[in-house]
Amino acid sequence: MAVLVDTNVLVDVAVRDAKWLDWSRGQLLRLARNEPLVINPIIYSEFSVRYSDRDSVDALLPVSDFHRESLPWTAAFAAGVAFRIYRLAGGGRERVLPDFLIGAHAAIRGHKILTRDPIGYRSYFPDLDIISPDTHPL
Repeated sequence: MAVLVDTNVLVDVAVRDAKWLDWSRGQLLRLARNEPLVINPIIYSEFSVRYSDRDSVDALLPVSDFHRESLPWTAAFAAGVAFRIYRLAGGGRERVLPDFLIGAHAAIRGHKILTRDPIGYRSYFPDLDIISPDTHPL
């Protein structure tokens, strides 16, 4: 089974986050031994805002390590439905549509998701197999 890697994990490693670097890097290394690591255009886009050229991003997210996968149309619809439910329930601006697109992609494709922010994914995609600090501590 593939693992969709959430943007926050990639950023932790790229910026060498003092709090999360060890956990994020450790999980990436552990998972990459047995399962393909996947990113999608949303994750790539969120990650790339820190860089001025595409070559820098591609060097940090090489295709040999991170498989590229397009967002399925069914996932786009599922994300919209989940986001609408969230907003109708009084959800604020702290969760944005890209989070729902990432979660729906993993759910529709049957991927696990590697994230350190599992709350929204658990709420709106309850069947998703989530790898997070509370389920997989160091």
